[in-house]
Amino acid sequence: MFESGMTLKMAETVAQRQIYAPVRRQMLRGLGVMAMAGLLAACQVVPKSSGPATPPPPTNPDDSVGPGLPTDTDRHRVALLVPQTGANADVGTAIANATTLALLDSRTERVRITTYDTALGAAAAARQAVADGNKLILGPLLSEDVTAVAPITRAAKVPVLSFSNDSGVAGNGVFIMGFVPGQSVERVVAFSRAKGHQRFGALVPKNVYGDRSAAAFRAAVAEAGGTLVAVESYDRSATALTGAARRIANAGAMDAVLIADSGGNAIRAVPVIKTTGNKQILGTELWNTDAALGSNAVMRGSWFASVSDGLYGQLATKYRTRFGKAPYRLASLGYDSVLLTVRIARDWKPGTNFPANRLLAADGFGGIDGIFRFSNRGIAERALEVSEIGAGGFRVVDPAPTKW
Repeated sequence: MFESGMTLKMAETVAQRQIYAPVRRQMLRGLGVMAMAGLLAACQVVPKSSGPATPPPPTNPDDSVGPGLPTDTDRHRVALLVPQTGANADVGTAIANATTLALLDSRTERVRITTYDTALGAAAAARQAVADGNKLILGPLLSEDVTAVAPITRAAKVPVLSFSNDSGVAGNGVFIMGFVPGQSVERVVAFSRAKGHQRFGALVPKNVYGDRSAAAFRAAVAEAGGTLVAVESYDRSATALTGAARRIANAGAMDAVLIADSGGNAIRAVPVIKTTGNKQILGTELWNTDAALGSNAVMRGSWFASVSDGLYGQLATKYRTRFGKAPYRLASLGYDSVLLTVRIARDWKPGTNFPANRLLAADGFGGIDGIFRFSNRGIAERALEVSEIGAGGFRVVDPAPTKW
């Protein structure tokens, strides 16, 4: 069966252990493995504890008593906007659980997080969060929710640290932490060019993800000093995919071909692409968690770029121990957003506006998925590793940088 492709909006959800799988608002699915205890300072790891930390006692016994929000003034009010009901509730719950783990691991007494359900209306959730005195919003998850929330938070001067990867919603007080697809394209093309490949082609689906991957591919080839031979796109059918792969195969001599689609569709396309000669196959972060790639001989030797999985297992174990099941992959963004907040909270006076300019620190931040920093446009720039597909698994051939 032909696999439906990934759109950028759909990349805001997760397939099982997959960074960006096809994403629809009704189709957030996937398994994630979370990472380890905290990374507070840029590229610094919080010392590991021997087990789950115990939440610190309230500084005032009355803080946690009575209806409504606590009235303490010694902690930063931070809102978490995620779906708690409806089709995407499981993903929202995983993110919320990960923020809890981050608070426990960081042992902070300065940050209080309140969760608001965006499934009941993202704009309404944002209004309530602002009315409740929150000075920073973590989330929302989907780009359309970010669009609904942004005017409200902007008027209140409350920054938004969203889990979306849609660069179109970033800026003017909105920062996105999601994995922007173009970055993996740029990374793998640069690596391929450094290995001596000169002539490049690409196979991309006709959707937002494909369009943005194609644009990033053209720019990356030019930046690396390569030669762009052809870019072929296709509709969402097996026939169209095969036809596009055939056109790439016959487009002329080329050293490397990027397939900006799922691992399953790459497996279908590669034999056709190689009918006119062997070519280095390149992929995107979509391949990171596709176990089928390692078991298919035609894909061996292919390269793709993605965030590092190095810290995944430790937090996955911790998450399972505490919550009884594996988290969705995007939960790492919730974990890292809290660590970032805790780091900035060291010099942030409770009750005052969140110092959004601190998010633009040149040295960036450390996280479960490696180091990252925000551009002036509010987009998370991530350090990515390059992996090679081998028999039964992946092997890192170019590690992610550990500092900027």
